[in-house]
Amino acid sequence: MQDFTPLVIGIDVGGTKTHLRAYAGDDLVADHVRTSSGWRPHDPVAAAGWLAALVAGALPKGVRPAALSVGGHACETSRQCAQIRTALQLHFDAPASVVGDAELLVPAAGLDKGVGLVAGTGSVAVGRLADGTSVQVGGWGAVLGDEGGSAGLVREAARAVWAAHDLGEEPDALALGLIDAFQVPEVPALGAALESAKSPSADWGRHAPVVFAAAAAGSPLARAVIDEGGRSLAALVEQLAARGVPVDDIVIAGSTILAQPGLYDAFTAALADSVAVPGAQPRLLEVPPVEGAVALARSLL
Repeated sequence: MQDFTPLVIGIDVGGTKTHLRAYAGDDLVADHVRTSSGWRPHDPVAAAGWLAALVAGALPKGVRPAALSVGGHACETSRQCAQIRTALQLHFDAPASVVGDAELLVPAAGLDKGVGLVAGTGSVAVGRLADGTSVQVGGWGAVLGDEGGSAGLVREAARAVWAAHDLGEEPDALALGLIDAFQVPEVPALGAALESAKSPSADWGRHAPVVFAAAAAGSPLARAVIDEGGRSLAALVEQLAARGVPVDDIVIAGSTILAQPGLYDAFTAALADSVAVPGAQPRLLEVPPVEGAVALARSLL
């Protein structure tokens, strides 16, 4: 089959897991999922070696790709992506492309242009100008940003319950949920618990279900945190529009927003209220993002 049909490989390197798919025409040759442990996108040589080892382990022995495309977590600039691509082509005698993982969403949805919005552990939005220049907003990490992602929601929830504590209010469902999740005795201890996290994005983000559970239990504080998270995600789209990115279609993915309808509803409500992006149409991605990498790889043939 390899002798007659070009093999294309798409790889989605997420913050937690990596998904590789290889096709020969319409025939699926490999569908491989592993953790993203060891992914070092700020070291192009190491990143390329990691990807080459991934491909070698996923494909039948001796099979080589005709084209390869990668969407990489924390590939934050065009220069960084280009450096990984250059290093990757030392391993493969085939055309390759490397983009940020959020850029896989639009082609995965079968679109030529639009915005890819991710709200998982973190949050980021990407799009392209008419000349093809990539523009990314958000994605600043749990300490500085990622509003609307799980880590950002937990950070803002802790701020909200601490502010309520300073006003002399009794702990509500959100405060009690966070106290239990972080295993501390009272609200003032939450600050030290958050600051002691070795990996803030992961260590904070895993407690996001507490925020949504508290909202379901009637906590106004939790509801306000979720609503503000939705507005922050809509603001990312507004920022892209202000920079000239077409935002008619918004393709949405990410573990948090896909699992929590309350956040999606808050985002779409904020988007509908925005005068900066009239007519923008959100849609949840219905296929794995790796299909966007496959589409980009096919475009290289």
